[in-house]
Amino acid sequence: MVVQKFKIHGISIKDVTKLEKKSFHTGTLKKTIRIRASKAKVWRKISNIIGLPTWVVDVKKTVHLSKKKKAVGAVRRITFEDGSEIEEHIIEWKDGEYFTYIATEGLPLRAYVATISIKTRPKRMVEVTWKSYLSSKKMSEKEFIDFLAFMGTFYEASLENLRVLLEE
Repeated sequence: MVVQKFKIHGISIKDVTKLEKKSFHTGTLKKTIRIRASKAKVWRKISNIIGLPTWVVDVKKTVHLSKKKKAVGAVRRITFEDGSEIEEHIIEWKDGEYFTYIATEGLPLRAYVATISIKTRPKRMVEVTWKSYLSSKKMSEKEFIDFLAFMGTFYEASLENLRVLLEE
């Protein structure tokens, strides 16, 4: 706890503020969108693990870092418009249904695991869900909440881009 003293017009005022402690935080995100397209069309788009620039917000380029191009063991590097990079490894894959990946470099996190899945819904709709678990490096609670909010907005905007692209 920090106590700061201020004097205004000769009156002493104590302002007690709490220092925001930096620590590790964990959280989850889940965003879902419905797309009017065939399941095969949606899967073709999301399972192209280097096709992110066509629908994921601010992705400039994605390249394979492994000989394997899809499924478990495939590795990609994502380069964003601001020059930042993230390396991701596919760790789970069920063709036509979902894949799970981990980020190993490039985020202010100790752990990041995400799954993108699809399900058929009535009236020729496909539901796409992007969910993740995050564990931060040391940061304040506010920094982590802000980061989760940013990621939620990022997922929503990217999924909306996907919907617009596939419903054309």
